[in-house]
Amino acid sequence: MKLHLSGPDGRYYFTGYETDHVMVNGERLSFGLILTPTQLDRETFISVSFERLEESHFSHLASLGSEIVLLGTGSKLRFPHPHLTRPLIDARIGLEVMDTGAACRTYNILAGEGRNVMAVILA
Repeated sequence: MKLHLSGPDGRYYFTGYETDHVMVNGERLSFGLILTPTQLDRETFISVSFERLEESHFSHLASLGSEIVLLGTGSKLRFPHPHLTRPLIDARIGLEVMDTGAACRTYNILAGEGRNVMAVILA
């Protein structure tokens, strides 16, 4: 699915997604990425699937300082165990878990509003 924005502002946005990839500012990317309006991280989660999530991954996300984390879990909605997400709770960072398409769309809305949002897209 292609996503359209009202106007580029030099920030990162999802411009499309399919079952095997996402598009960020027109660039096709594999899953396993972290996206904020000002940063694209293709390395930290590159080999992390939903099944391999650990508390240390959420500690890392908490250290990045966003106000909300959108976790895209692929085509199926899957919720991580609460003990894994404890670092976000302790840091008072919101977590919304959704399928990848919903995460991409929600991220674009929040980023477009100037919110301090982060999307983590897993395979």
